[in-house]
Amino acid sequence: MLFTILKWLDANVEKAIIIISYFIMSMIVFVEVIKRFCFGTQSPWSTEIPIYLFLMLAWIGCAYNAKVRTHLTFSDLRSRLPRFWQFFCLLLDYICWVSLAVIVIYYTVEQVAISRNNYAMITGTDIYVWYFYMSTPLGWALTIYRVTQNLFKDISNYRNGRPLIETPDFAAAGE
Repeated sequence: MLFTILKWLDANVEKAIIIISYFIMSMIVFVEVIKRFCFGTQSPWSTEIPIYLFLMLAWIGCAYNAKVRTHLTFSDLRSRLPRFWQFFCLLLDYICWVSLAVIVIYYTVEQVAISRNNYAMITGTDIYVWYFYMSTPLGWALTIYRVTQNLFKDISNYRNGRPLIETPDFAAAGE
């Protein structure tokens, strides 16, 4: 049972968060536009929460794109390189991703701590801002996890003679 849940989360956690964030964001904007134009009123939090949801969506989306390798990879150029250099480029990608992630996590954890210590809240709610700010270091930690998964796949592919660089099929990436 637990293994099934973990397997589902591994396959779908980013997609679920992205879809839920988009849905909530869209509903808030839709309802508030109706309220503003039909009733002349607006909730004070309605301009802030969609922005924070988008922050969450962006960094979780970054992890998802790293997972399915739909980020900028120069696949056409790399596929023409000799096998060793393809693998070297993939290792260089890994080092760059993890280095950037460590820098982002280091500085955003500090921002989260400042926000938490100041008890910053979203206007008109009892929701702390740092809950949403946590999505940045968590999204980048998830990115490290996904890039590390890809690294293990790449090492296995390199050792077993399987293709290293595949041109991504953007239509199939969402499946």
